[in-house]
Amino acid sequence: MSMRRVVATGLGTVTSFGYGHDQLWAGLQAGRSAVRSMAEWEGFTGLRSKVGAPLEMRDPRSIPRQARRTMSPMSIYAAQAADLALASAGLELADFAENPRAGVVAGHTTGSPKTLADVYQELLSTNDFGLLTSASFFRCLSHTVALNLAQYLQVRGVVEATSAACASGLQAVGVGFDLIRMGRQDLMLCGGGEELHPTVTGSFDVLYAASVGFNHKPGSTPRPFDQDRDGLVCGEGAGLLLLEEYGHAVARGARIYGEILGFHTCGNGVHISQSCSPAMVDCMQGALADAGLQPEQVDYINAHATGTLQGDAAEAEAIARLFGSRVPVSSLKGHLGHTLGASGPIELIASLQMMQEQLLLPTRNLERVAEDCPGVNLLRQPLARAARTILKNSFAFGGINAAVVCGGGE
Repeated sequence: MSMRRVVATGLGTVTSFGYGHDQLWAGLQAGRSAVRSMAEWEGFTGLRSKVGAPLEMRDPRSIPRQARRTMSPMSIYAAQAADLALASAGLELADFAENPRAGVVAGHTTGSPKTLADVYQELLSTNDFGLLTSASFFRCLSHTVALNLAQYLQVRGVVEATSAACASGLQAVGVGFDLIRMGRQDLMLCGGGEELHPTVTGSFDVLYAASVGFNHKPGSTPRPFDQDRDGLVCGEGAGLLLLEEYGHAVARGARIYGEILGFHTCGNGVHISQSCSPAMVDCMQGALADAGLQPEQVDYINAHATGTLQGDAAEAEAIARLFGSRVPVSSLKGHLGHTLGASGPIELIASLQMMQEQLLLPTRNLERVAEDCPGVNLLRQPLARAARTILKNSFAFGGINAAVVCGGGE
């Protein structure tokens, strides 16, 4: 079976740096930090991590009320990112509405954490189900972003939801890639959305995976690959890519931001919360094999690296084993925090921009490379270099790994 080529023709991001991939790029290029102290979390006993990377939501009323009423912040961010992706692709909502060849794949970690907390607080304090609304039910579902996007866009094509914690958004890109190259769809909006809430940070804090030592110096954390790293910082936002069959894109004169060349996802089968370096190697090798490429043909790796002790060390070991110290590597978590299920597509979009600008961005807060992260070419300064092929990693709890390989789409 001959596989069709798949290209990215639309990029949409809603992040702590602003709305649109131009604002994302400006914040990253300037080396800014979106992390701040969360004074509003001071009332939570036992929550040691008091930092986060929130964003300022723009007018949600631009979304029609009928679609908006079942949306939590994460779905609103995703709908706004979808608008931005379609606009950058030169398409309208009408190009998706009731088009059986256009679909959506979106992921996130859980249903809306804000809505879940509000619902249970109301229910447990009153024992009155009559106080709950039907709209809150749709905000709590495990596929709330995908279903709300599908309704907003009036999608009649494939609608799927990926649910693999921090790998969800990158898996969504891979699923969309597969659907197009196998001929089932021509257009796919793919990515993820997340919202920041103290219960999310608290979940990582309970697992000793959240940063706790920089509450009064928020811009100094997280610290991927750094000797003084002490955990991740949760952020929020959405990232969506408009993927398109190559011939379809060329026929309408679309701008091509890059081409998806390969994708792989796998489990480690070893530990539910600890990273597994051999499985990471398998995942990256699988993505390269899918793309028909060798490790020496990769010009840049955008690491998952969140600033956790075990996760960063395992990823560095895997990269060193497969690529040695030749390929430039960086993580963007030091700028944006960890946007969880949205991190893969947001950071993939930023990596595509690095290809466009021929400028590879470094890891923020990487001052001293950790002794347990040796043998990797970790960027600490911007590097002006053309990158024809890039690899994006996402690794999640449950031992779920995902990797996407992209090229320039010439």
